[in-house]
Amino acid sequence: MTMGVERAVIRWYAQRQLLLEEVATLDEKIAADTVHSLSQEERVRVEEQKAEAKRRLHLLGPCPTPMMG
Repeated sequence: MTMGVERAVIRWYAQRQLLLEEVATLDEKIAADTVHSLSQEERVRVEEQKAEAKRRLHLLGPCPTPMMG
């Protein structure tokens, strides 16, 4: 494996982790809103942010090369 490929895999993994954490954080924010502490506009904004993060995760695609083997 060349250095460029290793760097691409590490970069992909880091971006994927950040996006997964962003989606999880937004999910928690929505789930914690059981007493409607978020206004309707804030809830819509959080839902849009979650959709955008999921879209970016989808666009990131699979790992550029197998990580093992």
